[in-house]
Amino acid sequence: MNPYQQSVGQVGYSKSRSQGVDARARFIVRTYNHLFGALALFTAIEVFLFKSGLADSIAMSLLSTGRGWLLVMGGFMLVGWLASHTAATARSLPAQYAALAGYVAAEAIIFVPLLYVAERFAPSTIRSAAVVSLVGFGALTAIVFVTRKDFSFLRSVLMWAGIGAVLLIAASLLFGFQLGTFFSVGMIVFAGAAILYDTSNVLRNFPEDRYVAAALQLFASVALLFWYVLRLFMSSQRD
Repeated sequence: MNPYQQSVGQVGYSKSRSQGVDARARFIVRTYNHLFGALALFTAIEVFLFKSGLADSIAMSLLSTGRGWLLVMGGFMLVGWLASHTAATARSLPAQYAALAGYVAAEAIIFVPLLYVAERFAPSTIRSAAVVSLVGFGALTAIVFVTRKDFSFLRSVLMWAGIGAVLLIAASLLFGFQLGTFFSVGMIVFAGAAILYDTSNVLRNFPEDRYVAAALQLFASVALLFWYVLRLFMSSQRD
């Protein structure tokens, strides 16, 4: 290869690499724009449910049984698992949007009993939990973007910890024991690890045409963090 050909080859490689970096940057921006859109939609649905009075009916129906809280927690974990599965398998853009919208709506309904009780007995905890969750999410996201560390090793840890959490919830339903403060703290740590893993996955591995599915995955982790931070704050208020 003569010097001219070598120079042309280097220019072509640099241009291709630059285009790849630009495409990844656009993917990341789109992902976080959709995440913020999902958070806004979740908030709007909750406001509508509480302003319209539908939240009262939903909360009463879900908490009418003695084990209503555990059923709600089990539903929360199940919907989260389905969201993760959908984010990993959805290919077409319409399917990704349908999955994201459906998941946000389902989460808004599942959150109603927790927000209903918090609003009546410890209203200050909702704002506090939201702030702590957003700050925590921002800090964990910054760790991944600044360090560029690959957190894919957390996948197996999250899988087994998630199975363990579901089994604990199922056991509490069967045997009637309560999942208290330590469970909430453990799940907050689990949610933090999930955010690290998901953010690393978005930064490194997610296909660039699946930014909606990536936003769904991140939203699931943020919702999980908010759920257990709010539960922890509510339990501290009761104590």
